[in-house]
Amino acid sequence: LSLGVPAGTWLGAAVGWRLAFWIMSGLTVLLIAWVLAKVPDFPGAAHHERLPFRHVLDMPGVRSVLGVVMAWMLAHNVLYTYIVPFVTPAGLAGQADRILLLFGVAALIGIWLTSRTVDHALRLSVLLSLAIFAVVAGAFAIGSASPAVIMIGVTVWGLTFGGAATLLQTALADAAGDGADVALSMNVVAWNSAIAGGGLLGGALLDTWGATSFPWAVMALVAIGFLIAGKARSHGFPPGHRLGS
Repeated sequence: LSLGVPAGTWLGAAVGWRLAFWIMSGLTVLLIAWVLAKVPDFPGAAHHERLPFRHVLDMPGVRSVLGVVMAWMLAHNVLYTYIVPFVTPAGLAGQADRILLLFGVAALIGIWLTSRTVDHALRLSVLLSLAIFAVVAGAFAIGSASPAVIMIGVTVWGLTFGGAATLLQTALADAAGDGADVALSMNVVAWNSAIAGGGLLGGALLDTWGATSFPWAVMALVAIGFLIAGKARSHGFPPGHRLGS
């Protein structure tokens, strides 16, 4: 997520998209071979040992975390999917690969920062990430024609996004307890639905109001995610050390 998109964008521009896809396909075959050779094959849970889907969904906090996943990732993908038309007014359309690389490097730093906070400040990390993302979106709304605003904003956005998967999956696993496997499968569905939904919503916004509407949509979606996380104090995103109890 952090480096693959900018690398693919650069590779497509350098050698053409067909060769880029052939390279990706070749790497995938190598990955499959490595998994078959090196990854141990552990047995799955028996059918009677699995918690029912509905039971897990009804666990306190699970829906709250999934709601934040949907709102946060929708907001992210509206902007990320259509990054080229968004940065065009700032004269950066030809530098999309560099902008995405900047985002990716910042996201990697965000992952490291999250590794330092996920256990003892998960709730605060989620709320801060969402709040800062909203501030970045506000800066984009005001200064989308400024290359400096775009570059600084993309960097800060990457920092807030890098740890999102770790924070949200950890919160979901904690909320689900013994139903973590089922809950995390829901997370995959929610995450990929948000990727698709972000593309659809972003396309509709682009056709109707143009790329300048993206930051406003992002702020609205992030505000929803922030409110959900803020209310999920007892279950979903409790304060304090997550292993304290």
